Amino acid sequence: MAHFFGIDIGGSNIKIGLVDSKYGLLEKVKYPTKDLRKMEDFVQGFSDVLKNEFENHPEVEEIGIGVPGTISRDARSTLELPNLRDLGNTNLLDRLESNHPGKHFYLDNDAHVAALGEYYFGKEKVPENYVFITLGTGVGGAAIIDHHIFRGGDGNPMEIGHIMSQDGKTLETIIGKAGLKEMLNDMLKKNTSQILGNKVENWDTKKVLAAAKEDDKVAIKVFTRIGVLLGEALVSTIRLLDIKTIIVGGGISQSYNFVIGPMEKVLMKNLTPYYTSRIEIKKATLANEAGIVGAASLCFK
Repeated sequence: MAHFFGIDIGGSNIKIGLVDSKYGLLEKVKYPTKDLRKMEDFVQGFSDVLKNEFENHPEVEEIGIGVPGTISRDARSTLELPNLRDLGNTNLLDRLESNHPGKHFYLDNDAHVAALGEYYFGKEKVPENYVFITLGTGVGGAAIIDHHIFRGGDGNPMEIGHIMSQDGKTLETIIGKAGLKEMLNDMLKKNTSQILGNKVENWDTKKVLAAAKEDDKVAIKVFTRIGVLLGEALVSTIRLLDIKTIIVGGGISQSYNFVIGPMEKVLMKNLTPYYTSRIEIKKATLANEAGIVGAASLCFK
Protein backbone atom coordinates (compact mmCIF):
# COMPACT_ATOMS: atom_id res chain seq x y z
CA MET A 1 0.00 0.00 0.00
CA ALA A 2 1.10 3.58 -0.70
CA HIS A 3 2.49 5.74 2.07
CA PHE A 4 1.90 9.48 2.41
CA PHE A 5 2.79 12.27 4.80
CA GLY A 6 -0.07 14.03 6.52
CA ILE A 7 0.94 17.32 8.14
CA ASP A 8 -1.18 19.21 10.65
CA ILE A 9 0.23 22.70 11.16
CA GLY A 10 -1.01 24.31 14.36
CA GLY A 11 -0.12 27.24 16.55
CA SER A 12 1.56 24.99 19.13
CA ASN A 13 2.93 22.06 17.12
CA ILE A 14 3.54 20.83 13.61
CA LYS A 15 2.53 17.18 13.53
CA ILE A 16 3.82 14.97 10.73
CA GLY A 17 2.44 11.47 10.28
CA LEU A 18 3.33 8.58 8.03
CA VAL A 19 -0.03 7.39 6.72
CA ASP A 20 -0.85 4.16 4.94
CA SER A 21 -3.76 4.41 2.51
CA LYS A 22 -5.35 1.29 4.01
CA TYR A 23 -4.20 1.08 7.61
CA GLY A 24 -4.09 4.77 8.51
CA LEU A 25 -1.53 6.39 10.79
CA LEU A 26 1.64 4.31 11.20
CA GLU A 27 3.85 6.75 13.09
CA LYS A 28 4.07 10.43 13.87
CA VAL A 29 6.44 13.10 15.12
CA LYS A 30 5.84 16.66 16.20
CA TYR A 31 7.90 19.83 16.15
CA PRO A 32 7.14 22.85 18.36
CA THR A 33 5.87 25.65 16.14
CA LYS A 34 7.63 28.22 18.34
CA ASP A 35 11.02 26.85 17.24
CA LEU A 36 10.25 27.74 13.61
CA ARG A 37 8.86 31.13 14.61
CA LYS A 38 12.28 32.02 15.98
CA MET A 39 13.75 31.63 12.51
CA GLU A 40 13.99 34.50 10.04
CA ASP A 41 12.16 32.45 7.39
CA PHE A 42 9.41 30.21 8.78
CA VAL A 43 8.81 28.42 5.47
CA GLN A 44 12.48 27.60 5.05
CA GLY A 45 12.56 26.20 8.57
CA PHE A 46 9.52 24.08 7.78
CA SER A 47 11.15 22.91 4.57
CA ASP A 48 14.26 21.86 6.51
CA VAL A 49 12.08 19.83 8.87
CA LEU A 50 10.55 18.08 5.85
CA LYS A 51 13.99 17.35 4.44
CA ASN A 52 14.81 15.42 7.60
CA GLU A 53 11.56 13.45 7.37
CA PHE A 54 12.14 12.65 3.69
CA GLU A 55 15.55 11.25 4.60
CA ASN A 56 13.81 8.92 7.07
CA HIS A 57 11.09 7.97 4.56
CA PRO A 58 12.43 8.41 1.01
CA GLU A 59 9.51 6.35 -0.36
CA VAL A 60 7.04 9.16 0.36
CA GLU A 61 6.31 11.23 -2.72
CA GLU A 62 2.97 12.87 -1.87
CA ILE A 63 2.29 15.13 1.08
CA GLY A 64 -0.94 16.70 2.32
CA ILE A 65 -0.90 19.78 4.55
CA GLY A 66 -3.66 21.28 6.71
CA VAL A 67 -3.34 24.90 7.86
CA PRO A 68 -5.43 26.93 10.35
CA GLY A 69 -6.88 29.56 8.06
CA THR A 70 -7.81 30.50 4.52
CA ILE A 71 -6.03 29.46 1.35
CA SER A 72 -5.96 30.57 -2.28
CA ARG A 73 -8.53 29.37 -4.79
CA ASP A 74 -5.98 27.12 -6.50
CA ALA A 75 -5.10 25.61 -3.09
CA ARG A 76 -1.41 26.42 -3.44
CA SER A 77 -0.92 29.46 -1.21
CA THR A 78 -1.86 30.45 2.32
CA LEU A 79 -3.84 33.64 2.89
CA GLU A 80 -5.08 34.66 6.35
CA LEU A 81 -3.76 32.57 9.24
CA PRO A 82 -4.67 34.67 12.32
CA ASN A 83 -3.02 32.30 14.82
CA LEU A 84 0.04 31.62 12.67
CA ARG A 85 0.87 34.84 10.88
CA ASP A 86 4.42 33.66 10.13
CA LEU A 87 2.94 31.32 7.52
CA GLY A 88 0.23 33.63 6.18
CA ASN A 89 0.18 35.08 2.63
CA THR A 90 2.84 32.64 1.44
CA ASN A 91 3.27 30.80 -1.87
CA LEU A 92 3.75 27.68 0.20
CA LEU A 93 3.53 24.90 -2.38
CA ASP A 94 5.69 26.76 -4.92
CA ARG A 95 8.45 27.05 -2.37
CA LEU A 96 8.17 23.49 -1.08
CA GLU A 97 8.15 21.98 -4.56
CA SER A 98 11.19 24.08 -5.47
CA ASN A 99 13.04 22.85 -2.39
CA HIS A 100 11.97 19.22 -2.81
CA PRO A 101 11.97 18.24 -6.50
CA GLY A 102 9.91 15.15 -7.28
CA LYS A 103 7.63 15.59 -4.27
CA HIS A 104 3.99 16.54 -4.70
CA PHE A 105 2.19 18.70 -2.14
CA TYR A 106 -1.50 19.36 -1.47
CA LEU A 107 -2.94 22.09 0.76
CA ASP A 108 -6.24 22.82 2.49
CA ASN A 109 -7.83 24.28 5.61
CA ASP A 110 -7.44 22.18 8.79
CA ALA A 111 -11.18 21.74 9.34
CA HIS A 112 -11.60 20.58 5.74
CA VAL A 113 -8.92 17.93 6.06
CA ALA A 114 -10.26 16.72 9.42
CA ALA A 115 -13.65 16.23 7.77
CA LEU A 116 -12.08 14.31 4.89
CA GLY A 117 -10.12 12.13 7.29
CA GLU A 118 -13.36 11.02 8.90
CA TYR A 119 -14.56 9.78 5.51
CA TYR A 120 -11.47 7.66 4.79
CA PHE A 121 -10.37 6.59 8.26
CA GLY A 122 -13.26 7.10 10.65
CA LYS A 123 -14.14 4.19 12.91
CA GLU A 124 -17.75 4.33 11.73
CA LYS A 125 -19.07 4.39 8.19
CA VAL A 126 -20.21 7.84 7.09
CA PRO A 127 -22.38 8.84 4.12
CA GLU A 128 -21.17 10.54 0.96
CA ASN A 129 -22.51 13.89 2.22
CA TYR A 130 -22.10 15.40 5.69
CA VAL A 131 -21.35 18.59 7.57
CA PHE A 132 -18.37 18.54 9.93
CA ILE A 133 -17.99 20.92 12.86
CA THR A 134 -14.83 21.16 14.93
CA LEU A 135 -14.88 22.79 18.36
CA GLY A 136 -11.68 23.88 20.03
CA THR A 137 -9.87 27.20 20.34
CA GLY A 138 -12.25 28.34 17.62
CA VAL A 139 -15.19 26.89 15.71
CA GLY A 140 -14.44 25.41 12.30
CA GLY A 141 -16.58 23.79 9.67
CA ALA A 142 -16.49 21.78 6.49
CA ALA A 143 -18.83 19.95 4.17
CA ILE A 144 -18.11 16.73 2.36
CA ILE A 145 -20.27 16.36 -0.75
CA ASP A 146 -20.03 13.23 -2.90
CA HIS A 147 -17.00 12.31 -0.72
CA HIS A 148 -15.12 15.44 -1.82
CA ILE A 149 -14.40 18.62 0.13
CA PHE A 150 -16.88 21.33 -0.77
CA ARG A 151 -14.62 24.27 -1.61
CA GLY A 152 -17.19 26.95 -2.42
CA GLY A 153 -16.49 29.78 -4.84
CA ASP A 154 -12.92 30.66 -3.87
CA GLY A 155 -11.85 27.76 -1.68
CA ASN A 156 -12.87 28.85 1.81
CA PRO A 157 -16.51 28.00 2.54
CA MET A 158 -18.17 26.66 5.69
CA GLU A 159 -16.75 29.17 8.16
CA ILE A 160 -19.47 28.24 10.62
CA GLY A 161 -17.68 29.95 13.50
CA HIS A 162 -18.04 33.32 11.78
CA ILE A 163 -21.77 33.31 11.14
CA MET A 164 -23.76 35.70 13.29
CA SER A 165 -25.24 34.24 16.46
CA GLN A 166 -26.89 35.84 19.49
CA ASP A 167 -26.35 39.41 20.75
CA GLY A 168 -24.78 40.46 17.45
CA LYS A 169 -21.73 38.25 18.03
CA THR A 170 -20.29 35.49 15.89
CA LEU A 171 -20.67 31.89 17.03
CA GLU A 172 -16.92 31.57 17.61
CA THR A 173 -16.88 34.71 19.75
CA ILE A 174 -19.42 33.11 22.08
CA ILE A 175 -18.34 29.45 22.18
CA GLY A 176 -14.69 29.56 21.14
CA LYS A 177 -12.16 29.04 23.92
CA ALA A 178 -12.10 32.67 25.05
CA GLY A 179 -15.86 33.02 24.81
CA LEU A 180 -16.51 29.93 26.89
CA LYS A 181 -14.24 31.17 29.66
CA GLU A 182 -16.19 34.44 29.72
CA MET A 183 -19.51 32.60 29.64
CA LEU A 184 -18.54 30.35 32.52
CA ASN A 185 -17.31 33.20 34.70
CA ASP A 186 -20.49 35.17 34.02
CA MET A 187 -22.54 32.17 35.14
CA LEU A 188 -20.42 31.71 38.26
CA LYS A 189 -21.24 35.28 39.31
CA LYS A 190 -24.93 34.35 39.42
CA ASN A 191 -24.82 30.69 40.41
CA THR A 192 -22.99 28.79 43.12
CA SER A 193 -20.78 25.89 42.06
CA GLN A 194 -19.27 23.70 44.77
CA ILE A 195 -17.02 22.06 42.21
CA LEU A 196 -15.85 24.95 40.00
CA GLY A 197 -15.59 27.62 42.66
CA ASN A 198 -16.38 31.29 42.06
CA LYS A 199 -14.13 31.99 39.08
CA VAL A 200 -12.20 30.03 36.48
CA GLU A 201 -8.91 31.69 35.57
CA ASN A 202 -7.87 29.11 32.97
CA TRP A 203 -10.54 27.59 30.74
CA ASP A 204 -10.18 23.85 31.00
CA THR A 205 -12.78 21.72 29.26
CA LYS A 206 -11.81 18.68 31.29
CA LYS A 207 -12.55 20.40 34.60
CA VAL A 208 -15.95 21.63 33.46
CA LEU A 209 -16.75 18.28 31.86
CA ALA A 210 -15.85 16.47 35.09
CA ALA A 211 -18.11 18.88 36.97
CA ALA A 212 -20.98 18.21 34.56
CA LYS A 213 -20.59 14.47 35.15
CA GLU A 214 -21.04 15.23 38.86
CA ASP A 215 -24.33 17.00 38.01
CA ASP A 216 -22.90 20.44 38.62
CA LYS A 217 -25.65 22.84 37.52
CA VAL A 218 -23.32 25.55 36.24
CA ALA A 219 -21.26 23.16 34.10
CA ILE A 220 -24.39 21.59 32.65
CA LYS A 221 -25.77 25.05 31.91
CA VAL A 222 -22.61 25.91 29.95
CA PHE A 223 -22.88 22.83 27.76
CA THR A 224 -26.62 23.38 27.33
CA ARG A 225 -25.97 26.85 25.93
CA ILE A 226 -23.29 25.46 23.61
CA GLY A 227 -25.82 22.95 22.30
CA VAL A 228 -28.50 25.60 21.75
CA LEU A 229 -26.13 27.93 19.90
CA LEU A 230 -24.77 25.12 17.74
CA GLY A 231 -28.30 23.99 16.98
CA GLU A 232 -29.28 27.48 15.85
CA ALA A 233 -26.25 27.66 13.57
CA LEU A 234 -26.98 24.23 12.16
CA VAL A 235 -30.59 25.12 11.31
CA SER A 236 -29.28 27.62 8.76
CA THR A 237 -26.47 25.34 7.59
CA ILE A 238 -28.80 22.39 7.01
CA ARG A 239 -31.30 24.57 5.17
CA LEU A 240 -28.61 26.01 2.91
CA LEU A 241 -26.81 22.76 2.06
CA ASP A 242 -29.67 20.26 2.40
CA ILE A 243 -27.35 17.86 4.22
CA LYS A 244 -28.78 15.93 7.15
CA THR A 245 -25.73 14.22 8.69
CA ILE A 246 -23.69 16.28 11.16
CA ILE A 247 -20.37 15.11 12.63
CA VAL A 248 -18.96 16.95 15.64
CA GLY A 249 -15.22 16.86 16.35
CA GLY A 250 -12.54 18.81 18.21
CA GLY A 251 -11.64 19.07 21.89
CA ILE A 252 -15.02 20.19 23.17
CA SER A 253 -16.69 17.26 21.40
CA GLN A 254 -15.80 15.39 24.61
CA SER A 255 -18.89 17.11 26.01
CA TYR A 256 -20.99 15.57 23.23
CA ASN A 257 -23.38 13.78 25.57
CA PHE A 258 -24.27 17.06 27.29
CA VAL A 259 -24.49 19.11 24.09
CA ILE A 260 -26.43 16.72 21.86
CA GLY A 261 -29.79 16.96 23.65
CA PRO A 262 -30.16 20.77 23.53
CA MET A 263 -28.83 20.80 19.97
CA GLU A 264 -31.36 18.25 18.76
CA LYS A 265 -34.17 20.08 20.55
CA VAL A 266 -33.42 23.26 18.59
CA LEU A 267 -33.23 21.36 15.30
CA MET A 268 -36.51 19.56 15.86
CA LYS A 269 -38.22 22.82 16.77
CA ASN A 270 -36.99 24.83 13.80
CA LEU A 271 -36.83 22.33 10.92
CA THR A 272 -39.66 20.65 9.03
CA PRO A 273 -40.16 16.86 8.84
CA TYR A 274 -38.38 16.81 5.47
CA TYR A 275 -35.17 17.45 7.43
CA THR A 276 -35.91 16.07 10.88
CA SER A 277 -36.96 12.63 9.63
CA ARG A 278 -33.42 12.05 8.35
CA ILE A 279 -31.19 14.08 10.66
CA GLU A 280 -28.29 12.17 12.18
CA ILE A 281 -25.76 13.75 14.54
CA LYS A 282 -22.57 11.79 15.21
CA LYS A 283 -19.44 12.26 17.24
CA ALA A 284 -16.17 12.27 15.27
CA THR A 285 -14.05 9.18 15.89
CA LEU A 286 -10.48 10.19 15.02
CA ALA A 287 -9.68 12.49 17.97
CA ASN A 288 -6.14 13.93 17.73
CA GLU A 289 -5.33 11.95 14.58
CA ALA A 290 -7.94 13.75 12.44
CA GLY A 291 -5.69 16.54 11.20
CA ILE A 292 -2.85 14.19 10.23
CA VAL A 293 -4.74 11.43 8.44
CA GLY A 294 -7.10 14.01 6.96
CA ALA A 295 -4.19 15.92 5.45
CA ALA A 296 -2.81 12.70 3.99
CA SER A 297 -6.26 12.06 2.49
CA LEU A 298 -5.73 15.09 0.23
CA CYS A 299 -3.32 12.88 -1.71
CA PHE A 300 -5.90 10.23 -2.48
CA LYS A 301 -7.19 10.18 -6.03
